[in-house]
Amino acid sequence: MPSLLSSAIAHPARNQHLLLLQSSVAQTCLPVLRDVVQRSMERAREKTILFCLLYPPLSFLDKASRAQTDRLLVVDRTTYVPGYSDGLDFNDDVASFLRSAIMDSIQSSSLNIVIDSVDTLLSDINSVSATTRILSELLSIVRTRGGTSRLIIHVLAPCPLLPILTQTRFSPSLTHLIAHPTALLTHIASAYLTLPPPLSPPEKFWGVFIPISERHYESEKLVYGSAGEGSGLQDFVVEILVRGGADATGRRRGVERELEGWSPALGGPCEVRELDSLKSLCSEKPATEMQIVPDPTQNLPFNLNLTQEQAKSRAQVPLPYAHEGKPPVQASMPAAILYDPDSADDLDDDDPDEDLDI
Repeated sequence: MPSLLSSAIAHPARNQHLLLLQSSVAQTCLPVLRDVVQRSMERAREKTILFCLLYPPLSFLDKASRAQTDRLLVVDRTTYVPGYSDGLDFNDDVASFLRSAIMDSIQSSSLNIVIDSVDTLLSDINSVSATTRILSELLSIVRTRGGTSRLIIHVLAPCPLLPILTQTRFSPSLTHLIAHPTALLTHIASAYLTLPPPLSPPEKFWGVFIPISERHYESEKLVYGSAGEGSGLQDFVVEILVRGGADATGRRRGVERELEGWSPALGGPCEVRELDSLKSLCSEKPATEMQIVPDPTQNLPFNLNLTQEQAKSRAQVPLPYAHEGKPPVQASMPAAILYDPDSADDLDDDDPDEDLDI
């Protein structure tokens, strides 16, 4: 059975029309986005429109892929500067390329619109409401195409558009991929003694992981701090959130959340424990090793252990219990204090202060 991450990249579900990929300053999601674009072009009878606003087209496609003009339309706006560059605005670009895509792909069953990235688009338009309206129109166009058509959005968090795009009002169904540095899992394991599932209960792990991961400055400190290793295209973890839609059997989905790894050396998606930087963290100790308890009597100059004869003799010594042989106190009986008087105790009932004139 394919994982959630593999399904989101290579096998999109029907009626799951919104794919949101989230990067941060601490960890980029560019390798996942590149794989999404490549896989969308490999599927037959699909058209892909790629709007490049942050990364150039060569970051996603090689020359052979760009030559497939029958499946791909690319608009490169990485050199566009509002107020200084000549050319159409984004609304005109969208309308022009959508008309071209619809006319050229009448026989296509699906249409993929990729935007990299919406925070750059927001910076160009300088209006949250206008940017949201454009994205909502694009999502409506994708829904009308049906099938596995998707609006694929890349966002760099924190971004004012992110809370809007994740609301059910914008889209009831959502596939949300969030990239996190592996240093975040190492920090949670050392500071909060919480390992990723299945080494820890999912409820406990997500209760600790989600609040910390949403504080982006902590991840930035772990990566770029004095003990950080910096960021790049090395191994990282991906938080996958799937809401709504239907699975392979046609059953309605609720909300699913998983954590998977991404390794360039392994070719993409993998389990968290397969990442080189987390192998020591996720390795489970054998049960026999965990049950071994160190002996506190080792390396002592004297012997604290008893031989069999000494233990037998010790067991035969009568214990000087004062109340031995008496029935135990029942739970229903009132509590009482049993006291054996000492030889020096004065237990007369006379008042010790009777000679005082009070």
